Amino acid sequence: MTAPLDARLETVLSLIRAGAHADIGSDHAALPLALVRRGHIGRGVIVELNPGPLAHARRNVALAGLGDRLEVRQGDGLDPLAPDEVPSVSLTGMGALTMRGILERGAARQVRPDAVTLQPNDNPAPLREWARGAGYHLRAERLASGYWTYPVLRFERAEGPDPAYDGLPGDAARRYGPLLLREGSALLHQQVWADVTRLTPLAAPGRPAALELATARSALAWLEGRTSPDPAARG
Repeated sequence: MTAPLDARLETVLSLIRAGAHADIGSDHAALPLALVRRGHIGRGVIVELNPGPLAHARRNVALAGLGDRLEVRQGDGLDPLAPDEVPSVSLTGMGALTMRGILERGAARQVRPDAVTLQPNDNPAPLREWARGAGYHLRAERLASGYWTYPVLRFERAEGPDPAYDGLPGDAARRYGPLLLREGSALLHQQVWADVTRLTPLAAPGRPAALELATARSALAWLEGRTSPDPAARG
């Protein structure tokens, strides 16, 4: 019996609906098992590189009696997937740059899912930048509480510029999320305030923290209904 999903993976699960779906770096396969059991996907592919988690995933799928609907494959990133094999993919519990590398290597092999659901463990800005350059629009984003505040993002392939960013301070939208800024939840307020508090003593002129602090303050200004203090940051 697999453990229940935590708030982070419950949030990821809530954004996935697909006939076929692949979970990359699935660990013990808790997410794809829940996706099948709750009817969010018809069938799934579980990809895991490391032998230990791979064995756990195979064992859990077998114990659940879902071997006819969930296939476990060993491999790195999207490598075990063929082009157009699955329309939906998820990556969770990794760094944003690691995820971006996986998606870029997959695209080089023509593995470009219609929908991608991502839960990075750090600043998601590289993923938002990737999506805007790779032909994906942001369709949904959430924050989940846990060891820290986890962003969860769903992108879908679409033509043209992403309208989600229209009229928002650009750096703040890439860092904190355009849909989240528009929603203005209490959890996002807490995150931005925490960043301002943490970065203020570190932000000597010219240091990277100064740029991060300016982004956090721009997000805070938006959330509080004021004009961004730096017009050049818009776009």
